[in-house]
Amino acid sequence: MRQELPPLYPILDTAMLEARGCPAGEAAAAMLKAGARILQFRHKGKFTREVFDTASRVSALCRTHGALFIVDDRADIAMMLDAGLHVGQDDVPVAIARRLIGPDRTLGFSTHNLDQLATCADAPVDYIAYGPVFQTASKQNPDPVVGIEGVRAAKAAAGARPLVAIGGITRANAAEVLAAGADSVAVISDLLPEPCTPESICSRLQEWLHLARK
Repeated sequence: MRQELPPLYPILDTAMLEARGCPAGEAAAAMLKAGARILQFRHKGKFTREVFDTASRVSALCRTHGALFIVDDRADIAMMLDAGLHVGQDDVPVAIARRLIGPDRTLGFSTHNLDQLATCADAPVDYIAYGPVFQTASKQNPDPVVGIEGVRAAKAAAGARPLVAIGGITRANAAEVLAAGADSVAVISDLLPEPCTPESICSRLQEWLHLARK
């Protein structure tokens, strides 16, 4: 990977942040202040001008803090913001995504079973996401849970590329996931305390970073 993959991979899910009453820009600033070294911007709805402006602000914050910025799904937005890109099974094929964003931007790819992971052997991606490890509420129609043994098998199949475990990962189970071989854990909901404020997010992120470094 063109930048070392940190053990904690926070994802800014705009729908979840809106439901918690916390603007994505404020959440990003709090996470970066706490020490996040990578952020993914995940927006599944229409990419309005307001959403683009928010993504642009988060991109600028990541540059200021020296953190890697990744855009989920949207190669066009990633290109406009000079960001990395993460694509899934139903998005633009990884070979085309690589041609679009160029050779130097980070490209990640979601997989949900070993057959899908096997197709990554020669794919031009920098890291592979695998999951859901546990049950998750961040997707409307999640794929089958792979479990801890699934993470071990995925790590063995991933080769030299970093493996990002995702799906239902919390402070209670993250250590087990990392011990199973995941290079990084992607987290959404467990980064957002109640009440969800910049201060509480910063504190939660620090808690996560301490856990992930163990």
